[in-house]
This record gives sequence, C-alpha cells and structure tokens, in this order.
Amino acid sequence: MEDSEIIDLYLNRNEDAINETNMKYGRQIYSIALNILQNSSDAEECENDTYMKSWNSIPPHNPKNYLFAFLARITRHLSLDFCKYKNRQKRKAVLVEFSKELEDCLPAPDNQLPQFSDTKFGELISTFLRKIDDDKRNVFIRRYWFFDSIKMIAERFQMSDSKVKSMLFHTRKKLKKYLEKEGVVL
Repeated sequence: MEDSEIIDLYLNRNEDAINETNMKYGRQIYSIALNILQNSSDAEECENDTYMKSWNSIPPHNPKNYLFAFLARITRHLSLDFCKYKNRQKRKAVLVEFSKELEDCLPAPDNQLPQFSDTKFGELISTFLRKIDDDKRNVFIRRYWFFDSIKMIAERFQMSDSKVKSMLFHTRKKLKKYLEKEGVVL
C-alpha cells in the first residue's frame, strides 16, 4: 500500500492504518528501537508506542510525502526517552559512544555563548548533509540517526569496517569545519 493511502486511513480514523503501517514499516521501526535500546522486548514496546503516537498525531500532521521519516522520528524519540527512563548502564554506554564520536563537532550544551536555535542548527546539519556525496551522507545518517553499528553499516553498504570508520571520521571533521564557518561556537 502506498504511503498516501496509509495516511488516508489514519485521516479517516480507520484502524487498518496501524496494520498497514506495521506491514510496510514494522521491521524498520523495530530495528531503530532495537539499535537504541539493545533489548528486543523494549524495542517491541517502543514499536507499539510508535503506532499509538502516530495514531494520535495524524491528524493534525499529514506526512503523505514522508511517512517513514515521520515514524522513524517518533520511534527514535520514544526509544531515547525510554533509555532515560530505564537509565540502565548498558543503554547509557550506547548513547555515550555516539556522544563521544560527535562531541568535537557539536556545541556543548552548557556553552553560554549565543547559539543558533535547535531549528536553525538542524537546518545547518541538513544543508551540510545535502552537500556531501550520497555514500558519506547515507553512512552518517545510518550511524547518527538510526544508531546502526559500524558492522551493520559496513554490511549494508558492502564496505569494510575500517572504511566506514574512516568515512565517519572525515565527515565529522568536515561537519565541524562547516559549522565553525557558519558561526556555530563549538
């Protein structure tokens, strides 16, 4: 079923919308949650919460042209909130790993200097990602949006682990330069 047809089901408050969403995107939603939570039962719970939140969010939202991105964003936020709630050491370690990788190219949260709004900062990162080649962008997004492991990314794009690590390293360096050029204090 096409995304626009699924959205029409949501807009018409037809419960088949959830089943169709599950059939089309369930595995991907579960995978995002599992990458963050590192626990299958917690990932299943977040997947189910994603369906509930999408049911409650459509309407007013109408993501006909970006349904998967809409669902992925919900899943990601729910999973991260779940991590904070559970506050388990293993889950903390996963998030700390990503934070350490990005700490040189993101502003510190306690930085008292005037900074860009979250929206403006997001726009800068989006602009940067549009300027780099597809392979680098895809690897970067899989790592820092979907929280895929280096091994998963390497398998997905048929690269060696070292190539993925190198690509991420160079992309982070370029991002840092780009943000500094745009006036973001790191």
